[in-house]
Amino acid sequence: MRVAEVLGRVVLVTGKEEFLAARTVADAKDAVRGHDPEAEFSEAAAAELTLATLGELAAPSLFSSVRCVVVRALEDLPDESVAGLLDYAAAPAEDVGLVLVHSGGARGSGVLTKLRKCAGVTEMKSAEIKPWEMPEFAVSEAKRLGARLDKVAAQVLTDAVGADLRSLSAAVDQLASDFPGERIDEEKVRRYFGGRAEVKNYEIADAILAGQRERALGELRWSLEAGTSEVYILSAIAAQTRSLANHVGGNRDKGMPAWKARNLSKQASGWSPEGLGRALQEIARADADLKGAASDASYTLERLVLTVAALRDHRR
Repeated sequence: MRVAEVLGRVVLVTGKEEFLAARTVADAKDAVRGHDPEAEFSEAAAAELTLATLGELAAPSLFSSVRCVVVRALEDLPDESVAGLLDYAAAPAEDVGLVLVHSGGARGSGVLTKLRKCAGVTEMKSAEIKPWEMPEFAVSEAKRLGARLDKVAAQVLTDAVGADLRSLSAAVDQLASDFPGERIDEEKVRRYFGGRAEVKNYEIADAILAGQRERALGELRWSLEAGTSEVYILSAIAAQTRSLANHVGGNRDKGMPAWKARNLSKQASGWSPEGLGRALQEIARADADLKGAASDASYTLERLVLTVAALRDHRR
């Protein structure tokens, strides 16, 4: 995303696919940060947005005139704040990038219709990706990263990784990094992700969530020795844990493959919402450690395996 598409404009992010919406928001922030490293960033919930607070968020400060403001859950915008937001969208501040995030659904659709008519608004859609659309998504991800992924290879990759956008995106990113400028064909994908010889990282996650610490550690160590990226392994663990948390919380995905739904139902019997909440906190901690260039990435993941697996069957 170019900075000209953010500053002096309103970026309207719509759709139910949280991964794509989050990436669009991150891209907008990166564009502003690249333009001005001293730019200020702020966030607000639409439910708390008034004309006064919007003015405060968009006004230049003592430290920087360039700002990026993210307003989430636009569907919760109070009726009395609609007119003020539309007035701003009609004439956005030149050095401000306003990002409005609507999580999909019919609620707040009237505001979306009016915003779409404003010349200063650019809509970025994050529509849900169906399971059968995953290979096409993988191909587009590769193209986004400047790589070429064959359609057959994309199908093999999807079969290996599963229908989770975060995991699939991480897998494509790994392939694009390891084969820069090369065509990524079926052979390359199978070398990394195909068959038992290349341990599927979601199997490590399944072992953790099943409370099988020894199996999870064994699979983890084998995968690391095979040269698999620690970040990709963590991404798979995080994706599987989020899926289980959604399942336990009653947020079932109707488009989920039957095998995955059965697996989640089996795993769910050993988990409480509290335990999953703590597991997600541990995953966030591991993510921060890896991104902070942890001195021993392998230890970080082994610690995560032991900690999260031990949370299963703990009700408090």
